[in-house]
Order: sequence, then structure tokens, then C-alpha cells
Amino acid sequence: MKICVYGAGGIGCYVGGRLAAAGSDVTFVGRPRMAASVASGGLRLTDYRGADLRVSAVRFEVVPEAAADADLVLVTVKSAGTATAGAELAKVLKPGAVVVSFQNGLRNAPLLREALPGHQVVTGMVPFNVLNRGGGAFHQGTEGFLDVEPGLSSFAPAFAAAGLPLTEHADMLPVQWAKLLLNLNNPINALSDLPLRDELSQRGYRLCLAAVQSEALAVLNFAGIKPAQLTAVPAHRMPTILRLPDFLFRRLAARMLAIDPLARSSMWEDLQAGRPTEIAYLNGEITTLGSDLGIPTPINTRITELIHRAEQTPTHYTAPALQSALPL
Repeated sequence: MKICVYGAGGIGCYVGGRLAAAGSDVTFVGRPRMAASVASGGLRLTDYRGADLRVSAVRFEVVPEAAADADLVLVTVKSAGTATAGAELAKVLKPGAVVVSFQNGLRNAPLLREALPGHQVVTGMVPFNVLNRGGGAFHQGTEGFLDVEPGLSSFAPAFAAAGLPLTEHADMLPVQWAKLLLNLNNPINALSDLPLRDELSQRGYRLCLAAVQSEALAVLNFAGIKPAQLTAVPAHRMPTILRLPDFLFRRLAARMLAIDPLARSSMWEDLQAGRPTEIAYLNGEITTLGSDLGIPTPINTRITELIHRAEQTPTHYTAPALQSALPL
């Protein structure tokens, strides 16, 4: 089978690279800057468990036509680029090609289905963090495998061989909401300018995250949405755990701090690179749903404003400064 990673950034290069390292035929499609980064030395893929894999021969293209012979397409573009990716793929995909959305947010797979009515589009989710270390090196800093809707059984052996087994869910929406709740930490991490472990070690930042999540959970509860449980702690209990003093948090939530010291959020990477972030598809989903239901969301609204400001002028906040900037 032939696999194409469409929109190969950090997640795409890592997942596609693991597949290629295990012997799959993988083509990457992405921006010229990423193609240039990979061209000289190929891909190096590491993880928090000590894996260290190299893929020297990498086919990395910059035009949609490179996806024309793919049996499976992994769409990993940023959410803002989904509609464009769907339109581009509609012109080149061969009949029978299967498409998987491995993207943040809730609306990407429906957009792809609208653009690709003749193709099976599967909702997927990547639960772990990947850091782009530059020069074709990508590092998985947190645990997790891949979550998908049913429909990929013929491709499952390739993912299993790559060390990324697929976990099927009959209903992916609760899983996506649960991931979105976890991703509400992305803007806090980005504004802290700290690795995830260092940020979560400070109660001041955790209080900000607890407030953001509590507001989101109130909106979801009103809407009758129950997120799936992705971690040892149920979503509705997470804010309570986050508010614990540092010594208790370290004792009771040690697994949350068992994060690779290199791990950072993708939103931090976007701000560092001067790229637009996905804030509208994370905290923005909470503010939109709250507005639809008539529920105020001042904390998620404010954190969204702070990220948009940081997109224009790089700004970092200590924990006390961020607490002061939010309507806690």
C-alpha cells in the first residue's frame, strides 16, 4: 500500500516517519521549508521511551499531485488549512483512496467529507505531543497511541508495526472533546515559554489551566456533552487535581509530570515560528459553544485574546502575571 502524509509538519513527519521506518511506502507533502529541512539528512525520530529511528530516503514533495497514487492519506494540516487541503485532494485522489484526519479540533473530518464525497473519510486523533527539533528531527514527548473511527482494519498492521497501534472508537466525538480539554493547556504553555513539565510543576500556571477547564466543563455539561476519559483522572475531576498545592500535586498526580523534559505544545512552536496558532479551534470552540448556549466564557475568551496578541508581538508571562491577566 502507498501512504501519503498531507500537510507534513511535526505530527505528520513523526507519524509518517514511524510508518516509513517500519517499511511502509510513505510520501510526504508539505511546505518547501520542511522539505528543505528534511532533504539534507532525512528524518530522525525519537521518543520519551528511548526510541531513536532514522529514515534516510525520504520522498518529500510540495505539490498536491504527489498524493495521486496514495491508498491512504493522513491529513495533518493545521485546522485553518483543512478546506484548502480538501479542495486540493479532490482534484488528485484516485478512486478508493481512504483519508484520515489526524488534526486538532472538532470540525476537520466533516469539512473533508464535504470536499471528498466519493471517498471514505475517517476521524482520527493523535493524543501525544511531538516537538520539531529542527533538521528533520522530531521527538514524541508524551505517551499515547492513535485513536480512530472504525474503517482502517486493512491498514492497522502497518501502524502496529510502526509502534503506533490504532485504537478504534465507535463514536469519536467524546474522544475529540476530551483531547480538546487537554489541549486547553496549549495556550498556557505557549505563554509560559516553558517546557510542559516545568509549566505544570508550578501551581500558578495550573490554577490558570484549572480555571480554563472548569469554564469549558460547565459549557459542555450544559450542552449535554460528556468527554471520554483519556487519562487516569476523569475530565470533571482534573481541575480539582490541578488546584492542589505543589507537594500534593507531585504526590497524587506524578504521572502528569512524567513528561519528557523536551515536550512543549505545538502552539508554543507556532508562536516561536511566527505562525498563526490554532487557538480558534481549541479555546475558540468553547467560546463559540458558550455563545450559542448563552453562557459567558470570559476566561477562555481572554486567553484567546492573549494568544492573538502574542501572535503579533511575542509575549511571555510568569505564573503570577498570567493569573493577573485572566479574570479568575
